[in-house]
Amino acid sequence: MLVLVVVVGWGAGLVLWADSRIEHVDALSGAEDTPGTTYLIAGSDRRGGEAVNEDGTEGARTDTIMLLHKAPGGNSYLVSLPRDTLVDIPGHGGYKLNAAYSFGGAPLLVETVEEFTGLTIDHYVEIGFDGVSGMVDAVDHVNLCIDQDVDDEKSGLKMDEGCHDVGGEQALAFVRARYFDPTADIGRQQRQQQFVSSLMNRVSSPGVLLNPISQVKLAGAGSDSLVTSEGTGIFRVGRMALTARSAMGSGTMVMPIEDPSYQTQNSGVAVLTDDADIAQFFGSIADGSAEPSAPDEG
Repeated sequence: MLVLVVVVGWGAGLVLWADSRIEHVDALSGAEDTPGTTYLIAGSDRRGGEAVNEDGTEGARTDTIMLLHKAPGGNSYLVSLPRDTLVDIPGHGGYKLNAAYSFGGAPLLVETVEEFTGLTIDHYVEIGFDGVSGMVDAVDHVNLCIDQDVDDEKSGLKMDEGCHDVGGEQALAFVRARYFDPTADIGRQQRQQQFVSSLMNRVSSPGVLLNPISQVKLAGAGSDSLVTSEGTGIFRVGRMALTARSAMGSGTMVMPIEDPSYQTQNSGVAVLTDDADIAQFFGSIADGSAEPSAPDEG
């Protein structure tokens, strides 16, 4: 009985400590609810509180944007939204999706994604890129696979072809790199989904779950870099992680794209989508009828 009390007390104390460290923002739009539970997961380029773009210039953007949805029937889906997707940003017009965060922060990004997908965001979770490195180092490593030798100076990614256990620095480069890849954002979204799957598997492994030191490191690294919508605490973030793991175990979902290299007038090359295809795709995710492709065993 004493052991049970100690274990429960340890867990409760750890959760309260981690929850007190999360920064909250008024990100949700207040739009009418849609069925199921929908999370918007964003990876921002803020480092140590500073807004820094991939090229080193000032002005925060979101390099990674994912939509996680648990449908009413229980099916879960994780979809990467390419940052270069051409969308209508409320009050601004047609721009690439990641510009929404630069124009209006989390609230405008949420509103833009809602209009694009037709799904109301219930929880917003943002993590700074420095947090990716810290979380991976907290659990020692993640296993990532790549289909070619890479030495990319822009991102810092250096990996030989195959699967490798990598630390935080290389995991961060893995999810950010795109210039070496001829498919650019399309290839990166696949690597982002692979990283999420690998991290969820690592976090839920016995070596982490049963190690108090790993738990403290993970709670500190994760909560210290998290920004969430009001009311989204560490318990909800934990449920999000379980939902993401379930979604990745079921298979991957790839957003339909009409032209991955569409030349715009004002925003350079963007990812062009078809309105009807997008409506059908996210409609099937909303009601749980979408069929993912087989899980990647790599």
